[in-house]
Amino acid sequence: MGILTALGTLRAWSARRWLVAAATAVATAVFIGVPTDLIPNPVFGRDVPVTWWAWPSLAVSSVLAGLLTATYVRSPVDPEAPGAESSRRRGLAGGLLTFFAVGCPVCNKLVLLALGYAGAMTWFRPVQPVLQVIAVALLGLALVQRLRGELACGLPSTSERTIRA
Repeated sequence: MGILTALGTLRAWSARRWLVAAATAVATAVFIGVPTDLIPNPVFGRDVPVTWWAWPSLAVSSVLAGLLTATYVRSPVDPEAPGAESSRRRGLAGGLLTFFAVGCPVCNKLVLLALGYAGAMTWFRPVQPVLQVIAVALLGLALVQRLRGELACGLPSTSERTIRA
């Protein structure tokens, strides 16, 4: 099964799944955007200006996270099916990497403690775009894996089960 076939399953999604995908995408953008100060707020600040790629990166990661989350809504895939755990881990890792990728390199306390101010600017800041590419790849792989699982393990619709009974 190819990626296009797996993505073709999106056409069959219910309105409920699309609503969950949209709500999760917005929640992800807010959850990452507020503490990284991409979304201006009085609680968090940013010492380094937002990069040109931060917003598109956050948008792509948020959409992928929303679609991935929607695959768990009334999915015919058993949540404990082979590969379900790895897709869950990939999704979480992708979200965490997005947080580090779009955040201020010197505002992140973990990075600042590990590398100091100079290290954060010299070593961590140039790596942030690479982290974002890895994040998108992990989220995309997890999504394709879940969609392929739906194709391979699809259940008959409710009307088909009623007719057979």
